[in-house]
Amino acid sequence: SRLQAEMLARMNGQYAKWHDLHNKGTYSVLSSGDGLMLKRVTGNKMYTDKMGFDFKVKGAETCLVSGCSESQVTSVADFSTNYCNLRMMLCGSKEGCHPVEHDFGIQESSVKPSLGASH
Repeated sequence: SRLQAEMLARMNGQYAKWHDLHNKGTYSVLSSGDGLMLKRVTGNKMYTDKMGFDFKVKGAETCLVSGCSESQVTSVADFSTNYCNLRMMLCGSKEGCHPVEHDFGIQESSVKPSLGASH
């Protein structure tokens, strides 16, 4: 999908074409196929989060994305870092992000935060 291609372009474009605005983390691909499994290391290299994305194409211009991000250490009050991890990969210029190849608008239909997350 074009969305998956944009996510890969963001990671491949670190830091010349794109950078993580949330703590200047570094994203990398753990596995790809129908979905993506990613890893994000914080800018200070102290914390690692893993995330997964599933994509379902719904017509010519719509893609339904399910994602989950999980801290790899005990994290009760993560201040919505895991939410931001996912959003940095999906957001478009309307949300204040800087796309590399494809610009998308996003519409959230459901957010299920973990205990202690503010979003």
